Amino acid sequence: MNTSKRILFFMGCLFLSLTLSAFGQSNKTLPRISVEGNRFVNDKGETIIFQGINLADPDRLVKEGQWKKNLFKEARDWGSNIVRLPVHPSAWRSRGTEDYLRLIDQAVEWAREYNLYLIIDWHSIGNLRTGLFQHEMYNTTLKETMEFWYIVARRYANEPIVALYEVFNEPTTFSDQLGTLTWEQWSEIVIDIIAVIRANSPHAIPLVAGFNWAYDLTPLMYAPLKIPGIAYVSHPYPQKRNQPWVPQWERDFGFAADSYPVIATEIGFMQATDRGAHIPCIGDEEYGRTLMKYFKDKGISWVAWCFDPDWSPQLIQDWNYTPTRSGKFFRDVMLGKEKL
Repeated sequence: MNTSKRILFFMGCLFLSLTLSAFGQSNKTLPRISVEGNRFVNDKGETIIFQGINLADPDRLVKEGQWKKNLFKEARDWGSNIVRLPVHPSAWRSRGTEDYLRLIDQAVEWAREYNLYLIIDWHSIGNLRTGLFQHEMYNTTLKETMEFWYIVARRYANEPIVALYEVFNEPTTFSDQLGTLTWEQWSEIVIDIIAVIRANSPHAIPLVAGFNWAYDLTPLMYAPLKIPGIAYVSHPYPQKRNQPWVPQWERDFGFAADSYPVIATEIGFMQATDRGAHIPCIGDEEYGRTLMKYFKDKGISWVAWCFDPDWSPQLIQDWNYTPTRSGKFFRDVMLGKEKL
C-alpha cells in the first residue's frame, strides 16, 4: 500500500471509529446507571427500579408504518421509565447495519425526549453453541452476535440512555432438540460477549439470561459469572410454574436478587381465548398481582411484553394504543393505580 492510500485508509478508520463512538453527545440526557451490590443506581447512588414495556422489533414497526415517536410518549404516559428494543438477527441482517442503527439512533432521541432509558436486546431464542434456534427469525452465529455487540457497544458507549445490553434473549435447548448446553459452556460464551461489550463500552451493564427460555437462574447458586457490574434476567411467565408461585419463584430466580440486580425483561399474561394465545402466557390478574408484589418485596425490575397488537401476550389491542386486559393491569401498576 503506497503512502497516499495508507493515509486515506487510516483516515477512513478514524472516521468510522468516531462515527461509532461519538453518538449521543447531547447535553440533555439521563444520569448514567451503574450497579452497586444488588441494585441499579443513578449517579447519586439512589436505587433505580426499572418498570416499562417491550416494543416490537423496530424493523417490524417500520414495515407496519408504526415506528413513531408517539410510541415513546405512550410508554411514558403509561408510567414507564424504560423501553426494551428486541433486535431480531434476521431483521438486523435484512435491513443492514447502517439502516438498523439509524432506527436505534431514533429510539435514543425519542427516549431522551421522554426521559426513558433503553434496553437493547439481541432477540434470539435457541442454542448459540450448536447454532440451532427455535425459528429462522432467531438464526444467528456466535460471530454475528459478537459483531453486533462490537458495533452497538462502540456506537452508544457515551450514551447513558442506552442503559442495559441484553446479550441474548432466551437461551434454550428445547429439551435437547437444539442440542446440549451446560451452564459452564454458556458462561464461557457469555464471558466472551461481555468482554467485547465492556472493551468498547466500559460503563455498559450487560444482562445475562437464565436457561429454560430465560427463566431459570439456579446455576447462580454454584457458579455465578465472576464479572462485576452485571445483572441477571428472568422471564417468569404464568405457566412456568403452577401455584403456589412465590416459593418456586424464590427457588428458581428470586434468590439471585439478594446478591445481584435482577430484571424480568419479559412478563405478561393473556386468556386462552385471546388471539395468538400460547400456554406459557395463560394467566390473569391474580398472577399479575402476585408477581408485582413479589417483585416489589425483592426489588426486582421488570418490563412487560408486548406493546403491539399482534405479538402476544399483547399490551394493546390496536394502534390507537387501546390497552388489553394485561395492558391495563401493567399500566395501572406503573401509574400507581393498582394496589399491591
